[in-house]
Amino acid sequence: MITTARVPADKPVRIAFSLNESPDDASPENSFPLAFPELDQQLQPLPPCHDSKESMQVYKQHCKIAEEYHEVKKEIALLEERKKELIARLEQVEKESMDAAQLAKEYAELTEENRTLKLAQTQCVEQLEKLRIQYQKRQGSS
Repeated sequence: MITTARVPADKPVRIAFSLNESPDDASPENSFPLAFPELDQQLQPLPPCHDSKESMQVYKQHCKIAEEYHEVKKEIALLEERKKELIARLEQVEKESMDAAQLAKEYAELTEENRTLKLAQTQCVEQLEKLRIQYQKRQGSS
């Protein structure tokens, strides 16, 4: 049977351990140097019963799992930050793409307007030339 000591939930707990086998004469405080202050209270490894080898083994396994959990949480945080960066970059690229598409559309519209205006100018020049010729014919016939 595994026995554990419970710590009240309102008290902060700092747990440490060492995976190295330590001599029996070492004090329990020095046997567990690594701590898990960032873990939620319910995830903290409970202190082992130092007289039970099985309790010590379970405690060490729990500490290994706590380390892995902490590493996974760090990796998730990094990946979420990377995701935010990529989303921001994608939004910027989409905005630039929309800007480029808008500019291309505006360019096409202005090109068409320019073509229409040139055609109108040519027609006006031709009409002016016809009017000059008519005017000169009237001047010459009078």
